[in-house]
Parts: sequence; structure tokens; C-alpha cells
Amino acid sequence: MNPGPAARTPEARAGQGAASIMMIRALPAFLAAIFALAAAGSAASPAVVPGAIAPAAGDLEVSVAMMAKVGFCNSPSFSPDGKRLAFISNLSGLPQVWTVPVEGGWPRQVTALDDPVGGVAWSPDGAWLALSVAPGGGMNSQVHLVRADGSALRRLTDGGRDNNWLGEWSHDGRLLALSSNRRDPQAMDAYVYDMDASALRLVAKNQGIGTLSDTSRDRRRAVVSRVKSRGDNDLFLVGLEDARETLLTPHEGPGEFSGGTFSPDGSTLYLGSDKDRDRVAFARILIARDGAPGPIETLAGRDDAGLQEFALTEDGTTAAILWNVAGRSELAFMDLGTKKMTAAPPLPAEIASGAVFSRDGRLLAFAASGAAAPSDIWILDRAARRFRRVTESPHAGVDLATLVRPELVRFAAHDGLELTGWLYRPAGATGPGPVVLSFHGGPEGQERPGFSSTYQALLSRGIGVLAPNVRGSAGFGKTFIHLDDGALRANGVRDIEACVRYVIKAGIADPKRIGIMGGSYGGYMVMAGLTRYPDLFAAGADLFGVVNFETFFAHTEPWMAAISKVEYGDPDSQAEMLKELSPIHRVDAVRAPTIVLHGANDTNVPVVEAEQVVNNLKSRGVPVEYVLFPDEGHGFRKTPNRIRSTVSIVRWFDRYLGSGPGASLPAPRPPA
Repeated sequence: MNPGPAARTPEARAGQGAASIMMIRALPAFLAAIFALAAAGSAASPAVVPGAIAPAAGDLEVSVAMMAKVGFCNSPSFSPDGKRLAFISNLSGLPQVWTVPVEGGWPRQVTALDDPVGGVAWSPDGAWLALSVAPGGGMNSQVHLVRADGSALRRLTDGGRDNNWLGEWSHDGRLLALSSNRRDPQAMDAYVYDMDASALRLVAKNQGIGTLSDTSRDRRRAVVSRVKSRGDNDLFLVGLEDARETLLTPHEGPGEFSGGTFSPDGSTLYLGSDKDRDRVAFARILIARDGAPGPIETLAGRDDAGLQEFALTEDGTTAAILWNVAGRSELAFMDLGTKKMTAAPPLPAEIASGAVFSRDGRLLAFAASGAAAPSDIWILDRAARRFRRVTESPHAGVDLATLVRPELVRFAAHDGLELTGWLYRPAGATGPGPVVLSFHGGPEGQERPGFSSTYQALLSRGIGVLAPNVRGSAGFGKTFIHLDDGALRANGVRDIEACVRYVIKAGIADPKRIGIMGGSYGGYMVMAGLTRYPDLFAAGADLFGVVNFETFFAHTEPWMAAISKVEYGDPDSQAEMLKELSPIHRVDAVRAPTIVLHGANDTNVPVVEAEQVVNNLKSRGVPVEYVLFPDEGHGFRKTPNRIRSTVSIVRWFDRYLGSGPGASLPAPRPPA
């Protein structure tokens, strides 16, 4: 259910922030992935079942809290002179805007708001930083401007319940793109904020979601990405003066078209495209003087990887291309004149994102992270072919060298389909032990080998993690991503059993000590697993997950409901199918102790979803703990809340799965 860039575990996604500028740059990936101490209640104190292992007094909370405090830095944006970088970091305990010299040095905090900041973009004239702010951590993000010294903060959008997403500046800095549902709650329309007129101007009305990805340098035309349904969008050329629209990406069946960036003279549009192919390639469309588009021409494509994102130099001569190779990133460059590809040096960590060139094209900045490397801002000096880190995310008390890196594993589903997953095993593990299956959100998200404080904290307690990419996941082509649409979702749920079967047969998991966790759509998979396969799991953790499609469609953001009817089913015409797929109608089968965590301000997956689970389990005496965060939305971004979430989850699994090998627990029945 996350309309945001999919990361890994719920708290890792929330740590990355709802980087709305990245939503605009890569809308289909954005749909594959928004995640987001005060008093939170427990519906019932979790009872200890006979034989359960109690956590060691005190040290679990201390060690896990240190892991949860590990920070992040992401969303780099160069100043026009290339001397400083703006970025988002939770160095202060909440994602805010910071700047740092490109050559390295002490970072300077720009904003100190009470709400999380999700994205930042430095204006081409250097006068302003544009940023998105999420009140209460909710979906009703607002767009602000602030000077680089932190002064003159002002809001451009109306406030209130409207959803607003930050986009890119025009090349002259006179227009700022954004999307908003201020006209119609069911539609995210494309707007520009005109700096000269100090006013918003509607560019394109949409059904569902529409975003403006770029404007031509003469400000005559813009590119709008418009979503038909989740996993299917089109790009349109829109006149900024006459509002005339021209379809750029005609296609049959589902299609993903990302980016949409003009060449300096406006004669070429660069994009990601999977038209007539399974994986997204780097492509271009030639634009005639009268605006007539030519066909989509593939410039670079791979059978083993899909285009993750790309960035162009200001002079339009070079493209930086990031490939997604089963979850890891690879960087390459293309000379756009000769179409010659050049490999870059190996990246400093497994995943890179948010790539952006300095105006002179000499430097490429990006955020890099890995299982043993928190997200930091790095720079590649293209001439020297050398990477340099310019931020250092705090990790007090955590020795990164001791963290576990995962192994990519492959196994078969019930129908023979190949599934993959990232397997994390505790240090020194040799035989079967406790294992937690962790399911990503989306459903069109992707599990990637990035930093997860929850995974590492579980591993430190001797609990392994398998984080699979079941059918419906992104990153493996459009055929794979649509294998769970509508009624096919039942096969995605059956993949849960295949994951259990794999960890048992591979000698990784003790069949009596298998847990399941996930956030957003991953929370749906948790409840689907606990209701469909109650004998397989000893404990579960449901983070802001959907359990009832009827209440989800009735209470989620209207624009989210509008684009989700192909992915999940139409509640008006397919109500019975949605009922059959909703775990709430089998929740009486749940026997495993379950912890439920949710943000009170979540309008994506409203809190009514959590309440249905908690009330049922409590009424039947199933051990349940309810952790409600009154100051969070879809995901947990404030450091105290991330600590509480991580500690609660790890303590739960430590209690009901036991730490390390050899614990004696009541035995769930393994799959036949």
C-alpha cells in the first residue's frame, strides 16, 4: 500500500523519509514504494507462553536502541556553484534539511521543524531551497521555501488535509513543479508554482496520479506522467501556454515509463521505458518543432537488470545510469552523442539513489547504503574516477564492521516460479535456529540489501532473517510484477508457504521458531500468513498493514483508492473477491502471538486496519500488543519512535522465538 520508493523493512523505509522529490523523478518506482513517543497503548500485555524465552534483563533494550539510533543522509541537491550540497538527514532526531561543503566539513542544519521533511531541491539561482514537510508524519505533505541559511521559511501550499508532492525546479528557477489533490481528493493534479506571480498554476488535471517531471528550457512544454493504475502509466507532452496534450508513450497492456527529461534544446526526451520488453531500458523520444513525438528508441537495455534511474548533465552530453541488478545498484555513463557506454568504478555500497550532477558536470552526487552501511551522501569525481563520502551518518555504539551482509538465495514457488530473497544469518550460525520472514511493502516494492536496524538487531539476538521478493515485487520485469494482480493475489499469498518451506529444507530455520513481519502491504502478507498458515508461525509483527480491503478502500486516500482497483480489485464490482482475499475474514484462525504497530495519522492505511486485528485477538485471548504512535503517519520517522518500534519488535520475537539455537517452544506444524 505504499506509494513511495520501496526500500527494505518498514523502519528503514521510514528512516529514508517520504522523499517526495524522488516520487516525481520516478513515479512508477514511487508507486512501488511512502513509509513513513508519546503515549502509545497496548491492547493487552503480551503473555509468555510455556517454554518461551524471556529477554536478558536490560541489555536487549540498550543494544537494540543503539541500533535503532543509526542515522541516515539522503536526497542530495547541489548549490548552483557546486560548492555545497543540500540533503535530508535525521541527525537531529527527525528528518530535516542540512547543507554541507562538497569538499567535506561540518554540516549546517537549515530547518528545525517539529514535522519530518521528505525532500529538498536547491533552486538554480541559488536563492531558495524547496522542501516538503509532512505534518504529524501524515500524507498531507506541504511544500515550503527557505533560504539556505534557514531564514524566510514560507509555505507555498494551503495546508490542511490536501496532499502535496514536491517536484523539480525549471532550469531558470522561475517555476517549481508539484502535485496536489487540492482540486479533487481523488486526483493528484500537476501544478507549477510561478515565482514571478507568487501563485500556483494548474498544468494538467488527472484521474488518480499525475506528476510533472520536467519543463523545457524555453518554458513552452512540460512532461506529465499520468498513472492509469498501479504499474501502468503514460507520459504526455503538455503545452504550458495552450494546455495541449500529446501522448508520448502509446502502448498496449501494462507499461512503465519513468523520468521524462528534456535535452537542452528540447528536441529529445530521455526516459525509462519497458515498451515491447520485460525490463525497463534507457530510451529517448525525438520531438519535432511542432511538438510531434517520434517513436520510443531504446538506447541501453539489459536482460538481467532494469533501469533504476538516470540523470543528465546540464549540457545534455552525458547520462548517468543506475541499473537495478536483483536489488543491487550498478552505475554506468553514456555519451549521448555517440551512445557509447562506459562502466563506472564499483559503487561504495550495494544501493545508490538520487543521483544528480553538479552544474559543470564534473561531480555526481548520490546517496549510497548497504546492509552494513547506513545511507550517506557520496560524490564521484568523474575525471579522477574516485568516490568520496561527504557525510557520515551517526552510529554511536554500533561497529559497522560486525554487521551482517546478506546472501541472495533462489528457491521455487508452489508452481515452479523462481523466487529470490536476501538471507541474513547470525554470526557463527551453522544449523537450524529462529528465523523471521520479512515482507516488503508495495506490493510492487522490492526487498534490497540496504541498511535495516531491525534486521541487524534481530541478528544480534541470534535470530536470522529471510527477506523475500515474492511474485508481484518490482525489479524483476513487468511480467513478474503483475503476477499477483486481482485474484492472482492468492498465488502471492501461497509464496509465503514456499518461503517457510525453503528455510526449513535448507536447514536454516527451526520449524518451531519461525516468525513473520512486514509493513504496509508487508503487513497484509503478515496477516495473510498468520490466517492462511496458522500452524507455520510462532509469532508475527504487523506494521501498519491492510487486513480488510473493504475498509481500506473506504478510508484510504481517495487518489490511492482510484489507482488501486486493478492491482487489488474493484470494490464496486469485485467485492466478493476482495472479501476472499482479506485476512480479517479468517482472523479467528490466528494463534500466534502478534504485535501490531501503527501511526495514528496514517491516511494511507488508516488505523482502523490495526484496530480490527487487535480487537479480535484480544477478545480471543491470543497474546497481542498494540503500539500506537500518535505523532506518526504511514511509517515511523522520529528517532524516539523508531527506537520504540525496533525495540518492541525485537523484544517480541526474542520472547516468542527465543535467542539462538536450542530453545524449547511449542511446535508449529511444518509444511508437508
